[in-house]
Amino acid sequence: MDAEVAVIGVGTMGSMAMWQLARRGVSVVGFEQFGIGHDRSAAGGESRAFRTAYLEGSEYVPLLQEAKNQWVELEKDSGSHLLTLNGGLMIGNETNPSMRNILQCIKEFKLDHEVLEGESARKRYPQHPLRSGELMVLDKQAGFIKPELSVLAAARKAEELGSKIYRYSRVESVSTHAGGVTVVANNQTYLFEKVVITAGPWLDYVLPNYKENFEVNRLLLAWFAAKDINLFTPERFPIFVRLNDEINLFGVPTLDGNMVKLAPVTGHGDGLIQDPDNVDRNVRVEDLKSLIDGVAKYLPDIIPEPIRVSAYMDGFTTDHHPVVGFAPEHENVVVLGGFSGHGFKMAPVMGKIAADLVINGRTQHHIQHLNPNRFTSAKI
Repeated sequence: MDAEVAVIGVGTMGSMAMWQLARRGVSVVGFEQFGIGHDRSAAGGESRAFRTAYLEGSEYVPLLQEAKNQWVELEKDSGSHLLTLNGGLMIGNETNPSMRNILQCIKEFKLDHEVLEGESARKRYPQHPLRSGELMVLDKQAGFIKPELSVLAAARKAEELGSKIYRYSRVESVSTHAGGVTVVANNQTYLFEKVVITAGPWLDYVLPNYKENFEVNRLLLAWFAAKDINLFTPERFPIFVRLNDEINLFGVPTLDGNMVKLAPVTGHGDGLIQDPDNVDRNVRVEDLKSLIDGVAKYLPDIIPEPIRVSAYMDGFTTDHHPVVGFAPEHENVVVLGGFSGHGFKMAPVMGKIAADLVINGRTQHHIQHLNPNRFTSAKI
């Protein structure tokens, strides 16, 4: 055996799985086709939002609460500041389905929050003029994460604890058998007891039978200048999501004192990617029209002309919920994938869950809604 566990893809989820396994004494080898902390997949863009009142559904709240604890643990382990809890504004009409989910999360789990309307909203957050019927919900356990640094911190800590990472090493095949799991990478063959597959947009390359329920979409991020950048510092400008019939928009405060990051809420992304090895990263003016129009209408203190744009990608399942658990019919293969544009905030708890499954065959965390078996055709 080359190690007890292989991790395929040392990005968002793979780095966290390696860290969580290594800190529990498991021998781990990771395979990463790029460098650690790269921006070729879904982890680029310098910031990611952290939310606890979750528009995707209240079933995620316990996972997010534990994710916050695990972010703190990773900060302690790595000595890096990764998570800033400066609050999060969810803005929209309370009849909007996503806003209803947010309010349900707050009610069900008694989350620390404020509801702001009218004059109180205008005085507190003048950057977001409300339309008729809209309100603001301030999630006090929200904020932003540094994604590239987070991946690097987790991977480096795993290596400090004895793990090995093969960088620039593309996995060509994964096969299970009575003796364990064989991984072929860069024409070299390795043998492990178990494998954790965290291949991101390449999930269906490693597990081809997931193709029917999996696709890769392009995600656009843009950075804008402000008329007064001091209005958009973390102290004055929480992360936000704005939801209405015209646009779903999210944003993060300025991290460099020059630009504010804004982007569409992911949904189905900017467009389908047929081959993640050949992503069109050229962002055209027409690709940004709806974003620019939304910024002009809903953020009057932002200059609605992006001065920097980037294209990334992520793997989406057909129901927009990830697959987390054992691959169907394989007790030695754990899959974390298809996070559909909303996975980074949960990454350290997902790494913990992967370690639970590898070591104990089960986890105390509620992940029934993420069971890979709901896609019954997805067999290795």
